[in-house]
Amino acid sequence: MTPVQRTPKEQDNRLLAALAAEDFAYLEPHLTAINLQRGQVLYEPGEIVNRIYFPHDAMVSLVTIMRDGKSAEMAVFGCEGVCGLVSAFATRQAFGRYIVQLGGAASSIELSRMHEAMAARPAIQSLVLRFTEALMAQTLQTVACNAVHSLETRCCRWILMSQDRVGRADLPLTHEFLAEMLGVQRSTVTDVTRTLQDKGLIRQGRGSITVVDRPQLQKAACECYGVIRQKFQELLPRTYERD
Repeated sequence: MTPVQRTPKEQDNRLLAALAAEDFAYLEPHLTAINLQRGQVLYEPGEIVNRIYFPHDAMVSLVTIMRDGKSAEMAVFGCEGVCGLVSAFATRQAFGRYIVQLGGAASSIELSRMHEAMAARPAIQSLVLRFTEALMAQTLQTVACNAVHSLETRCCRWILMSQDRVGRADLPLTHEFLAEMLGVQRSTVTDVTRTLQDKGLIRQGRGSITVVDRPQLQKAACECYGVIRQKFQELLPRTYERD
């Protein structure tokens, strides 16, 4: 088969970029380029998943909604993977709310087409399964992290994970957003980010956080950041190739 020349946009999703030319060629006709808007809800809990998304420079969070309206993050998806597919292996119902936290570009494909591709191309199925294992490891590590690590170290981890997924130092993160993702009050996040700024690790702006000293921010983060990163690197070696 003739090698496929991929556009930079498609290569920005590292899962798509990891596919061999012939496997990508099987998917490419069914991929649609879209822009995801910040705050856009892709699926609400229990809704039927009919399309999945490969973010390029967007970031999507899967959050659980409690009876009192409070929410907490269960998983995060960015350029390292695919959003919505894990929810659709059996019941096709969304586990929780899929909400776009950082807007940007993505490729979308109908779920039925993705299932066909996985059945027809073993390499695509293998890649998806490796991503699923890495995502599971991330989710379970985050559960342990939330139980035993301080808010400051968890906040450092979250900022680093966000930077990994959007590939830039300037992150459009608000205190309200961080508070929701970390499951704490906004005022508590304000105190933590002020401390990180005083230490010279980040710089805060209106509705944004800029990573100033990434090496020191990594040292300040809990061990879970490195554990999750290592697992992705083991299962999906191209995840961090642009570092």
